[in-house]
Amino acid sequence: MNSALLTLKERGFVAQCSDIEALSALMDSGGLTFYVGCDPTGSSLHIGHMVPFFAFRHLREAGHHGIALIGGGTARIGDPSGKTELRKMLSYEQLDSNAAAIQGQLDRFLGGFDNKTAICANNKDWLAGLNYIDFLREIGRHFSVNRMLSFEAYRLRMETGLSFIEFNYQLLQSYDFLELYRRYGCRLQIGGDDQWGNIVAGMELIRRIEGKASGVSDTAFALTFPLVTTSDGKKMGKTEKGAIFLDPALTTPYNFFQYWRNVQDADLKRFLLMFTFLPAAECENLCAGEPNAAKERLAWEVTALIHGNDEADKALSGARAAFGTAVGGDNSAIPSKNFPASRFETGLNVVDLFTETGLCATKSEARRLVQQGGAFVANPEGLLTAVNDVKTLISARDFTNGELILRCGKKRFCRVALV
Repeated sequence: MNSALLTLKERGFVAQCSDIEALSALMDSGGLTFYVGCDPTGSSLHIGHMVPFFAFRHLREAGHHGIALIGGGTARIGDPSGKTELRKMLSYEQLDSNAAAIQGQLDRFLGGFDNKTAICANNKDWLAGLNYIDFLREIGRHFSVNRMLSFEAYRLRMETGLSFIEFNYQLLQSYDFLELYRRYGCRLQIGGDDQWGNIVAGMELIRRIEGKASGVSDTAFALTFPLVTTSDGKKMGKTEKGAIFLDPALTTPYNFFQYWRNVQDADLKRFLLMFTFLPAAECENLCAGEPNAAKERLAWEVTALIHGNDEADKALSGARAAFGTAVGGDNSAIPSKNFPASRFETGLNVVDLFTETGLCATKSEARRLVQQGGAFVANPEGLLTAVNDVKTLISARDFTNGELILRCGKKRFCRVALV
């Protein structure tokens, strides 16, 4: 098997491939052009979107050429895959703004678009001005409704209602593959396994239109990756508070770090292989050692890839401070809240404090947290101690150097600073 494909397989990326032997032979013959797409339905990617882009980097480092396709055109319709209802329609201006933000995130993660080994394209460039009648005559005639409904994404939506506008999505995504084949010689589309039907449809469209002309049967290929879930069945990058975004304004680097630092032991090896570029042997060695040290390394590596080494170092120091002596380390990475010193002159109730910092949504939630032993406050020596009485008052003498650390449960922290 081709070395790049072997790397992807060993690191857990490969779910389905249209013809892995033929693809391997093609990749052995020289640099292959491939693409992965994402629709700008939000202002930021989240970590669940990133699996194909980690694979992008592996393929690029192996000498292949990648295209990151931003779906400024397809997002005007919305992909029904994995959705139980019609996506919210966004304005064209909002989609353009989202596309620019996502392009910036991908540019940083992929190491820059050089228009050779890594290209960024936007399908709005060829979809926005399509003539509908001409499109149906040239492209639509190659699609079978029965064949489309056999794919899982459409079959599931038929149970809850599939709009006509969404039904066109597969045609547009297939046309993307054809357009990239014509413009850049793109032979392979990669993506999540929920995209298998759409990718195969594009592959078959290229074979029907371009394969007949060239006489080549295996003109294009499909390769999908597993939809990553945690060992407890949750979607990768999803928490009770929402998705783990790449945008630091939506998910702070500290909270991003903490997500990876707190993964389950059962997920550790898989995540090290998929979400870092550490050699496989080093991943094995880390998993054979102390789990918390391995999780800390995983968290640092992924945070550095997304936010840079400085933010990763800062988050690591903050996490060690919070989980260790709480005060005296670098707490600057921990989410913080400023309070006027006057609020603590006569003491502020612990229930009010946990509510006002946002660690608890309501006073009732904060009261239950305290009563159940899940509220911790750093004492003047910097050690976290449990607060069990809802009448406890936190005063200025509980602060050290004007700072106090609160912990909610086992994983959530807040730094309180006097101003």
